[in-house]
Amino acid sequence: MYDFHSDSDWYFQMQERNCEEYIIPFIEEVYPLKSGFRVLEIGCGTAGVLSAFLKREGWGVGVDFDENSLRYGERKLTKYVESGQLKLLSKDIYRVDPETEFNGKFDVIVLKDVIEHIHDQEKLITWMKSFLNPGGVIFFGFPPWQMPFGGHQQMCKNKILAHFPYLHLLPMPLYKSILSVFKEGAESLGEIKETGISIERFEKTAKTAGYKIINTCHYFINPIYKYKFNLKVRKQSAIIQSIPYLRNFFTTSVFYLLQAN
Repeated sequence: MYDFHSDSDWYFQMQERNCEEYIIPFIEEVYPLKSGFRVLEIGCGTAGVLSAFLKREGWGVGVDFDENSLRYGERKLTKYVESGQLKLLSKDIYRVDPETEFNGKFDVIVLKDVIEHIHDQEKLITWMKSFLNPGGVIFFGFPPWQMPFGGHQQMCKNKILAHFPYLHLLPMPLYKSILSVFKEGAESLGEIKETGISIERFEKTAKTAGYKIINTCHYFINPIYKYKFNLKVRKQSAIIQSIPYLRNFFTTSVFYLLQAN
């Protein structure tokens, strides 16, 4: 399986196009973006997603621990960095004062394929309130944990493992043993198994943290697969989407837009 993450240019373009064609339209169904809006992306990587917002005359801040990705993003988006429209920073989001370090709060916060990697998801979702302007929104996009490749095993170098659906649902000792045999990073993939999130848990966590869900979309075929695998994007059927728990196994991506109560 081709490693898209190793081709920085292609990965950047893929994230940018996906944001332009699916994420921003999803947000604007209920929350129109106005010129000069402020956007924060947590886990921004190379800032391909942020690039799409900058083109819409937004002012962006991206946070990530990967210094190499941040430096690539700065090179790719030099004109925005030099104009002050974009800042890319390596920060612990729990130790940031948005007013002093980010020059204010945000109208839009984006977590794209991030929440499923976070151990204390309720803590992070609750914490985000302190970064929002009144009426601001948070976008979440993530693969439900039980979906065929919810363990991110598609990133394995071994082709058998990379194409093995539901592999991550095996008991942890057996799962890690298989990964170790094939030298596939048992610790990192095992961590994803521990932190993966379901549709039901996300919705419950969001409501407990004091948010209302103002828009949602479930996909049978993840929009990013359009660029990765040339597959036609397909929304989840209303019947499957209405069946709690079962829907997680057949939904490859979900989009949510939250607003603080």
